Amino acid sequence: MKIDSQLQKISAFKSLELLANQIVEGFISGMHKSPFHGFSAEFAEHKVYNPGESTKSIDWKLYARTDRLYSKRYEEETNLRCHLIIDNSSSMHYPALKEGQPFYENKIGFSVLASAVLMDLLKRQRDAVGLSIYSDNYEYYAPEKGSGRHHRMLIDKLEGVLATPKSSKATQTTAFLHQIAQKMHRRSMIILFTDMFQPGNDEELFSALQHLKHDKHKVVLFHVIDKKTELGFEFDNAPRKFIDLESGEEVNLFAENVKQEYEKQVAAYFKKVADTCMQYQIKYVPVSVHESFEKIMTIYLVEKQKFG
Repeated sequence: MKIDSQLQKISAFKSLELLANQIVEGFISGMHKSPFHGFSAEFAEHKVYNPGESTKSIDWKLYARTDRLYSKRYEEETNLRCHLIIDNSSSMHYPALKEGQPFYENKIGFSVLASAVLMDLLKRQRDAVGLSIYSDNYEYYAPEKGSGRHHRMLIDKLEGVLATPKSSKATQTTAFLHQIAQKMHRRSMIILFTDMFQPGNDEELFSALQHLKHDKHKVVLFHVIDKKTELGFEFDNAPRKFIDLESGEEVNLFAENVKQEYEKQVAAYFKKVADTCMQYQIKYVPVSVHESFEKIMTIYLVEKQKFG
């Protein structure tokens, strides 16, 4: 399935909803080649059979075609509640896009389109979705609902994020994750898109992530990065000025002089985040802005099956 080529073909469309719909359509049509074989035809009507469940609802005809056990899922079983959280701080607007470059090739654009893609999946499966957006303030909150009008409202908000240039704004991830956790009164799947650039004490950030787990919520953390420059620090060795997008602090240096130490410290930080998430039973997924959205959708479907 060539999702990347699909993106190139439809990137001229300005509608975020249309773009997300086309990506999901391509993903579903390719499911027969994936571990989700059988979902493409009965996408909203079946779930993976778990040992110990009643065998009365097993779809034996689908088993004959796919050699996999699926249970028929009735409408009252489809009411998943999912809350999407987007970090809209200044660092998420990196890298700066060149003229004509697709909006989803920086961190905020990638996160917005990934959220729209997940919203499309949720809509197809008649599930409820909510949205929170934060930076140095709690910019937006909408509770989980499943109506078409609600979906359209969230899409409009996401398009607004793309249209609004961002001045230097420091992330207040810790404070707002605690606030969001306090708003979640019913068991939900919580999906967070952030680059994890949080000044201050890492332990406070991890405490906020743990707070999201209260009331047995399922939490998925997509750690969004530009792999080439933020993980690999791939710059030429000309003198460069590096600017902190949130504080405005500047430093002049030759990238080659710090590349080895930079990569060492970043790798250590990523491992610390991954280990902490494992400890708290949070699904941790590093994603680069140049990766396929197929990874986002596959992780969502796998975690939804576990959550159900």
